[in-house]
Amino acid sequence: MSTAAAASAVPSAAGAAGTDDDVRVLVVDDDYRVAKIHAAYVDRTAGFTVCGQAHSVAQALDLLDTLRPDLVLMDVYLPDGDGLGVIRKLLETPESAETGPHPDFVVITAARDVSTVRTAMQLGAVHYLVKPFGYPAMAEKLTSYLDLRRRMQTLDDADADQADVDELFGLLRGQPALPALPAKGHSAPTLELVRNAVRTAVGDVSASEVAERVGISRPTAQRYLSYLTRHGVVRLQLRYGTTGRPEHRYSATG
Repeated sequence: MSTAAAASAVPSAAGAAGTDDDVRVLVVDDDYRVAKIHAAYVDRTAGFTVCGQAHSVAQALDLLDTLRPDLVLMDVYLPDGDGLGVIRKLLETPESAETGPHPDFVVITAARDVSTVRTAMQLGAVHYLVKPFGYPAMAEKLTSYLDLRRRMQTLDDADADQADVDELFGLLRGQPALPALPAKGHSAPTLELVRNAVRTAVGDVSASEVAERVGISRPTAQRYLSYLTRHGVVRLQLRYGTTGRPEHRYSATG
């Protein structure tokens, strides 16, 4: 490893305190100051530890080979090439028992053009963060990635059914998978519409408001909302007036 790369491989003080179960993260950014900020964001997030920082394509390739991180925060614009080229080059190298699996990638860049976004998706980036952003945006992406990683570990090498696959993709998007429906009396598309009506609403909503949005009857909306409430997908709140029964209001839990 080069001297410059070795210097960048020193973990931060927060990262050094991580556990063996933490996701080891390599931060790649041409700007030393930005790399330091992103590394601090990672170390601040439970379950993650920074194992190194790189500021060029050459350093990134060097540290990928020596550190073998689990996750890479990859900038696109680097002084001697681009980060997407680093991902492409790595993927061209077959995985082996000696080198272990390829790391996952989160693309972090100021690039907003659709071509770059499309290429990142084609290369399998698990997330794409547009600079500048604050810690909450980073934490949200890291948390959804950690949930996905842990769920995949529980499945291990077992065959995943469609419900498992839907759950994994839902975790990657940061939203819980919909619960399995009873065999009769419920429609999966309607359940999805009801859930989305609650998620996209500004504030909480009533069963009547959901029914109007989806185009179903109020009793049908109420039945689906009760089902989603029992499974923790939506939250029920009671709004008390001066007289009569309290009004049932619903909001998304995540």
